[in-house]
Amino acid sequence: MAGTNSEKPLLAEGPAIILVHPQLGENIGMVARAMANFGLAELRLVSPRDGWPSEKARAAASRADHVIDGVKVFETTREAVADLEFVYATTARDRDGFKEVRAPGVAAETLRARFRAGQPVGILFGRERTGLTNDEIALADEIVTFPVNPAFASLNLAQAVLLMSYEWMKSGLESLESVPFQAPEQPPATKTHLHGLFDHIEEALDARGYFRPPEKKPKLVENLRAVLTRPGFSLTEIQVIRGVISSLDRFTREAPRGSSRAAGLVSRKAVRAEAHEAASGAEDADG
Repeated sequence: MAGTNSEKPLLAEGPAIILVHPQLGENIGMVARAMANFGLAELRLVSPRDGWPSEKARAAASRADHVIDGVKVFETTREAVADLEFVYATTARDRDGFKEVRAPGVAAETLRARFRAGQPVGILFGRERTGLTNDEIALADEIVTFPVNPAFASLNLAQAVLLMSYEWMKSGLESLESVPFQAPEQPPATKTHLHGLFDHIEEALDARGYFRPPEKKPKLVENLRAVLTRPGFSLTEIQVIRGVISSLDRFTREAPRGSSRAAGLVSRKAVRAEAHEAASGAEDADG
């Protein structure tokens, strides 16, 4: 989904995301992108396998350069969490121990409350293949785990960070129904517009023999109007539908709009219409 807009304020706050012994630079870059999507900016790396800086990480970050530029590298996990007051460790596996295990939404609310209180907080993420060790989890205060398929619980690094980043963003919304934009306001169609649509469709269908046999026409018209009144059209939608009907009425598959054959067909229709009007006028005069 494209949506980058440099004119809007950039969110860059929240818990530190700590990757323990990450391997591929591309994975680090995708983590940075996921963080930037949801307003996180502080990325810490513990002894990345392929070193740092990484051009592969920057390329995979898809312009989340503010995250990449701010990366801090540490030799050990203990050093990476030393200045933090509250840390979550992420894992999908059952662990022996006495730490509380939280769902992502609860963890995000806890992190948000502590962050607002001025506490430095963070989230630990383990290696791509094996996750966090028990010794690394021991450095955290609580565990956060995701509701995943128990028979297929493995998440890649960027997915795990994305899930927690999303929960972090949600925890700061005034309402869970909040969305970043709305559909544009459109004036509702009046009954006059709706009746005009009915008449337009009915005339176009009648001219093509749609209402057969004739005695069934009232019921067919009733059904058609019932269908067309269900959506609650706006004026713009009425105009779109009538434009479609007009196009079908004026052009054919063999002579589509814009073709030379269509121009000739329209001209002939106009001549016939003028002749019909003239004949009607003459009959009125004779009368």
